[in-house]
Amino acid sequence: MKKIVAGENGSPSRIRRMLLGAAAIAALVPAMFGGVAGAPAQDYPTKPIRIIVPFGPGGLADITMRLAGEKLSGILGQQFVVENHPGAGGVAAANELLKSDPDGYDLIVMSNGTTIATSLFKNLGYDPQTQFTPISTLAWFDLGVFSNPEGEYKTLEDFISKAKAEPGYLNVATVNPGSSQNLAAEYFRKVAGIDVNIVTYRTSPDILAALIRGEVDVAIESPTAFSGALENNQAKLLAVTGSQRNPTYPDVPTAQEAGVEGYEVVGWNALYTLAGTPDDIIKKLNDAMFEVAGMPEIQKRFMELGTSARALTPDEMAAQFEKDRARWAEVIESAGIEKR
Repeated sequence: MKKIVAGENGSPSRIRRMLLGAAAIAALVPAMFGGVAGAPAQDYPTKPIRIIVPFGPGGLADITMRLAGEKLSGILGQQFVVENHPGAGGVAAANELLKSDPDGYDLIVMSNGTTIATSLFKNLGYDPQTQFTPISTLAWFDLGVFSNPEGEYKTLEDFISKAKAEPGYLNVATVNPGSSQNLAAEYFRKVAGIDVNIVTYRTSPDILAALIRGEVDVAIESPTAFSGALENNQAKLLAVTGSQRNPTYPDVPTAQEAGVEGYEVVGWNALYTLAGTPDDIIKKLNDAMFEVAGMPEIQKRFMELGTSARALTPDEMAAQFEKDRARWAEVIESAGIEKR
């Protein structure tokens, strides 16, 4: 057997140099190929982050996300830029996100309306539950059941009693078929066990005009949309659809308190990003969202907007999405609403 002599090929000194060289190369690999598991969030974010909003400027989702974006910028040290991509039931915004990389620099706002769209459209064009991943909710809001202050319905119980006494006679107004308000009315009809006619209008002002003229008995709409009508005594809020009383209208009962057991409709806006985004980046964003939602100034401003700020973990958000998706799929099917 040949003896190993210092300095020859295969000598301990040469082997040592080879191992050191290999270690140096291994250290360079993460930088060359995007890092290793657990590393991406260490320096994240290093550039501005985009939030894609599937609605036009000035709406609730747009306003709340711009407020949150300012706070997120302060927490994470990078600018959060809001881009509006309205249209096609959120498809335009989703397609915009699908062009990006799963690196946490492109986010999208999703809402409870997305859970409706999955069952309302024959081909949505994307799968929000497999192609996207949740970060956290931000804004939560309920709907309201409204009557004409000069009319006979002073409580929700008044309306339900009349509806049961005269099945098929009373009218409930909502905006367009398949909207959150419209499906909330279908769900209300089912849970309350009443036979009423659901009449759709194009806009909230159209609904208010019909309510004032006495064309409909009650309307289901956002308290924010009817805030002016409430202040001017053009509409009366009989109940809210959330599980808790609306802090802006603390004296108004929930529908459940008014006797419609099991009825709850709560809307939400949430941040999502592409599936495949590293878990540690998702956690960093989620932690920041919890911090934002807990800020007193955010809580106060959101209350002024008729909504409330509350964050969820990604797992909780995924469960909320599936719960709402399943419920609205059942409502759409039982109501016989034609898919688009």
